[in-house]
Amino acid sequence: MKLRELIAETPYVEETRGDLETEIMEITSGSKDRVDRGLFFCIVGARFDAHDYAWEAVENGCVALIVERFVELDVPQVRVSNGRAAMSRIAMAFYGYPSRGMRMIGITGTKGKTTTTYLLKSIIEKAGMKCGLIGSTGSMIADTHLDGKLTTPDPIDLQKTLRQMADEGVQAVCMEVSAHAIDMFRLDGMTFEVGCYTNLSQDHLDYFYTMERYFETKKAFFTSGMVLNAAVNADDESSVNLIPDLTMPFVTYAIAKNADVFARDIEITEEGVLFSAQMQGLENLRIHMKMTGMFNVYNALAATSCALILGIEPDRIREGLEAVASVPGRIEMLQTGTPFKVILDYSHAPEALRNILKTVRQFTRNRVIVVFGCGGDRDKGKRPMMGEIGGKLADYCILTSDNPRTENPLVILAAIEKGIKPTGGKYEVIENRREAIRRSLEMAEDGDVIVLAGKGHETYQEIMGVKRPFDEKVIVSELLHEMHMREEEK
Repeated sequence: MKLRELIAETPYVEETRGDLETEIMEITSGSKDRVDRGLFFCIVGARFDAHDYAWEAVENGCVALIVERFVELDVPQVRVSNGRAAMSRIAMAFYGYPSRGMRMIGITGTKGKTTTTYLLKSIIEKAGMKCGLIGSTGSMIADTHLDGKLTTPDPIDLQKTLRQMADEGVQAVCMEVSAHAIDMFRLDGMTFEVGCYTNLSQDHLDYFYTMERYFETKKAFFTSGMVLNAAVNADDESSVNLIPDLTMPFVTYAIAKNADVFARDIEITEEGVLFSAQMQGLENLRIHMKMTGMFNVYNALAATSCALILGIEPDRIREGLEAVASVPGRIEMLQTGTPFKVILDYSHAPEALRNILKTVRQFTRNRVIVVFGCGGDRDKGKRPMMGEIGGKLADYCILTSDNPRTENPLVILAAIEKGIKPTGGKYEVIENRREAIRRSLEMAEDGDVIVLAGKGHETYQEIMGVKRPFDEKVIVSELLHEMHMREEEK
């Protein structure tokens, strides 16, 4: 594809140098990637400026550059006002605008994005459409899993994935939309038939600094013109600052407030939730989901609202919701064969930890034991908050490492302790996460529930910048086997 064709629909082009008829075979934002007739995007990041590495990209096969300032290299260059937004537009063009042939649904919010996309995907498939999924657990085409590193992939990976989906006959795509992706223009130029707003709570303040900026970033998804219809959680306090500015048709959902879609007669057990989904002007649905927790009722209402906007019949909605047994790393009950339960959950922010502990408390016959930590190089303000929540809502806390990244894990744990100490809650600190899990399993009694919080679907632990294998499902199985062998030896 010629460079001129690639930039034709990019509104950020300010000036060009060199031959725009240059043929482009690949696109990349990695200067070390070896490519054949590549186009390199000189993105300015927080730590590195890719303009400084454009020479390396040219040495590795790039024949043209997208820049925010011209560099001293004898190759065609296109100067743009916004490099990240331009990359999104050009990646769309390079892969033939794949999203234009599919029904796109974007889910944004602090919590619930992953589960809502899984529930909606199930509903869409019950309605007879082939569905794709893009999110923090990776991407899926029907039942085929693809690897993914980011909740919302960078524009090149995203458009490449969408192209693969389109080529394989996908008709609808359920996609998590992170605040980072919105802020970094990864979706610039795309159109979503439906956008869903789940909620807002503290997270990612290491990047956004204030809750106001974090909210305004998520709000921009709906006010930018890329969303044609919206579904909004009316129970979330932040929605009062979103709904008045919506200019497209929208549906509200709630449990406490009046809304277009709402739930009544909710019964929560360890086996799941039973509730009536009531939709104005439509029949009421009695739904029995296999996943438990009040937050999953909200996730179900979010998926239901999106499905109604898509025109899916209520019976297919019920079938889709009831078909999902679990979502990777989201209140996932492990099969342990023990008199106590072990639950894996991705809760790594204050409100998420509060939700999972409150949910588990509703069906625990004995104690709630929680194993958790906080990520390094991330929002430090939530560490004492999570300590306080654990101390108040769990019977016993084991504080341990999450992904310390480049931070000293003991410094992170000390910050969590500042929050837990005033509560008077029982706790201990075991920095090694494997040993912390071992301790929880060894102390567990009949009727206890152990919550392993923070890692969820992740199969690694990042320590000093190195990702090391750490799959908690495997680790729990190994530790229980070791305990069983010791018992047999006695």
